[in-house]
Amino acid sequence: MTTKTDTTDNSTSAFTLPSVKDATQGIRDLNERWLESSKSAGLVTLDAHEKTLTSIADFEKKVASDSQVEWVSAIATTHAKLLSDITTSYTTAARDLLK
Repeated sequence: MTTKTDTTDNSTSAFTLPSVKDATQGIRDLNERWLESSKSAGLVTLDAHEKTLTSIADFEKKVASDSQVEWVSAIATTHAKLLSDITTSYTTAARDLLK
Protein backbone atom coordinates (compact mmCIF):
# COMPACT_ATOMS: atom_id res chain seq x y z
CA MET A 1 0.00 0.00 0.00
CA THR A 2 1.43 3.34 -1.03
CA THR A 3 0.85 6.60 0.79
CA LYS A 4 0.61 10.01 -0.81
CA THR A 5 2.90 12.70 0.55
CA ASP A 6 2.26 16.43 0.43
CA THR A 7 4.67 18.05 -1.99
CA THR A 8 3.05 21.50 -2.17
CA ASP A 9 5.55 24.31 -2.57
CA ASN A 10 4.17 27.46 -0.87
CA SER A 11 6.42 29.80 -2.84
CA THR A 12 4.69 28.99 -6.14
CA SER A 13 1.04 29.18 -5.04
CA ALA A 14 -1.67 30.21 -7.53
CA PHE A 15 -2.31 33.47 -5.69
CA THR A 16 -0.64 35.61 -3.11
CA LEU A 17 -2.28 37.00 -0.03
CA PRO A 18 -2.43 40.78 0.15
CA SER A 19 -0.49 42.56 2.82
CA VAL A 20 -2.34 43.77 5.89
CA LYS A 21 -2.00 47.34 4.60
CA ASP A 22 -3.53 46.41 1.22
CA ALA A 23 -6.33 44.42 2.83
CA THR A 24 -7.12 47.29 5.21
CA GLN A 25 -7.22 49.77 2.33
CA GLY A 26 -9.48 47.47 0.34
CA ILE A 27 -11.89 47.25 3.28
CA ARG A 28 -11.85 51.04 3.68
CA ASP A 29 -12.59 51.50 -0.03
CA LEU A 30 -15.45 49.01 0.18
CA ASN A 31 -16.88 50.78 3.23
CA GLU A 32 -16.71 54.16 1.49
CA ARG A 33 -18.53 52.80 -1.57
CA TRP A 34 -21.14 51.19 0.66
CA LEU A 35 -21.70 54.46 2.58
CA GLU A 36 -22.04 56.47 -0.63
CA SER A 37 -24.49 53.93 -2.03
CA SER A 38 -26.51 54.02 1.19
CA LYS A 39 -26.59 57.82 1.18
CA SER A 40 -27.75 57.81 -2.43
CA ALA A 41 -30.51 55.32 -1.69
CA GLY A 42 -31.52 57.37 1.35
CA LEU A 43 -31.80 60.52 -0.74
CA VAL A 44 -33.92 58.75 -3.36
CA THR A 45 -36.24 57.46 -0.63
CA LEU A 46 -36.38 60.88 0.99
CA ASP A 47 -37.26 62.53 -2.33
CA ALA A 48 -40.10 60.04 -2.89
CA HIS A 49 -41.38 60.59 0.65
CA GLU A 50 -41.28 64.36 0.21
CA LYS A 51 -43.13 64.20 -3.12
CA THR A 52 -45.81 61.99 -1.61
CA LEU A 53 -46.41 64.29 1.36
CA THR A 54 -46.35 67.36 -0.88
CA SER A 55 -49.00 65.76 -3.11
CA ILE A 56 -51.17 65.05 -0.07
CA ALA A 57 -50.81 68.65 1.14
CA ASP A 58 -51.68 69.95 -2.35
CA PHE A 59 -54.77 67.74 -2.42
CA GLU A 60 -55.85 69.04 0.99
CA LYS A 61 -55.41 72.62 -0.23
CA LYS A 62 -57.60 71.83 -3.23
CA VAL A 63 -60.24 70.29 -0.99
CA ALA A 64 -60.10 73.38 1.21
CA SER A 65 -60.58 75.73 -1.72
CA ASP A 66 -63.44 73.66 -3.16
CA SER A 67 -65.29 73.32 0.13
CA GLN A 68 -68.54 75.23 0.61
CA VAL A 69 -68.31 74.90 4.39
CA GLU A 70 -66.08 77.49 6.01
CA TRP A 71 -64.90 75.42 8.98
CA VAL A 72 -64.04 72.44 6.75
CA SER A 73 -62.05 74.77 4.54
CA ALA A 74 -60.25 76.25 7.56
CA ILE A 75 -59.35 72.85 9.00
CA ALA A 76 -58.15 71.48 5.64
CA THR A 77 -56.08 74.60 4.99
CA THR A 78 -54.53 74.48 8.45
CA HIS A 79 -53.74 70.78 8.18
CA ALA A 80 -52.22 71.23 4.71
CA LYS A 81 -50.00 74.04 6.06
CA LEU A 82 -48.96 71.91 9.05
CA LEU A 83 -48.16 68.96 6.79
CA SER A 84 -46.14 71.18 4.46
CA ASP A 85 -44.17 72.70 7.34
CA ILE A 86 -43.42 69.33 8.94
CA THR A 87 -42.43 67.84 5.58
CA THR A 88 -40.04 70.71 4.91
CA SER A 89 -38.47 70.49 8.37
CA TYR A 90 -38.15 66.71 8.25
CA THR A 91 -36.65 66.51 4.78
CA THR A 92 -34.25 69.40 5.42
CA ALA A 93 -32.97 67.76 8.61
CA ALA A 94 -32.68 64.35 6.93
CA ARG A 95 -30.76 65.80 3.98
CA ASP A 96 -28.36 67.54 6.38
CA LEU A 97 -27.68 64.20 8.05
CA LEU A 98 -27.05 62.49 4.72
CA LYS A 99 -24.38 64.99 3.66
